[in-house]
Amino acid sequence: MARITTVEELTALYGPVGEASTAKVADRITSEYGRMIAASPFAVLATCGPEGLDCSPRGDLPGFVRLRDDRTLMLPDRRGNNRIDSLLNIVRDPRVALLMLIPGSGSTLRVNGRATLDADPALLASFAVEGKAPRSVLVIEVVEIYFQCARAIVRSHLWDPARHVDPKSLPTPGEILAAMSDARVGGAEYDRTWGERARQTMW
Repeated sequence: MARITTVEELTALYGPVGEASTAKVADRITSEYGRMIAASPFAVLATCGPEGLDCSPRGDLPGFVRLRDDRTLMLPDRRGNNRIDSLLNIVRDPRVALLMLIPGSGSTLRVNGRATLDADPALLASFAVEGKAPRSVLVIEVVEIYFQCARAIVRSHLWDPARHVDPKSLPTPGEILAAMSDARVGGAEYDRTWGERARQTMW
């Protein structure tokens, strides 16, 4: 093995950082980055806490991550499975990161910052969809924001329908649950009824 164990070894292997990699970094939401945020319907939220790290998908209508001002983002916490792993982390360690995707675009947007949770009724009501408000809103103070180059999206062919996986080739959630629980939960009935359950609890 040729394990890398020091910063010096790592930087010697990769060399200097290109100017474009640092020039793109801002400590506030520029107009260009604001346009990317408004176009994104999907983000991955990373948090950390005493038990470790969490990485959670967040998806909604484009623009669901709202700008309060040029240093603050607001992200509604929509209905889920009530594990609240990300939220448990945030109330104990405010450090968060967002990776935002825009379908069709190779560029992604990264945000590092500090978050708090807000349950003010008026704020929640402002995020309501189909009359249903989130139970909390993540208020994120932006520390740094920058775009990530398109290489990963290009290499993965993420937006190319010809490269999409046939869902029938993958195990279903019901199959996974049944296997993990000795068939106590999940199974074919779980899969069959998921669409209607999701429709009733989307927001």
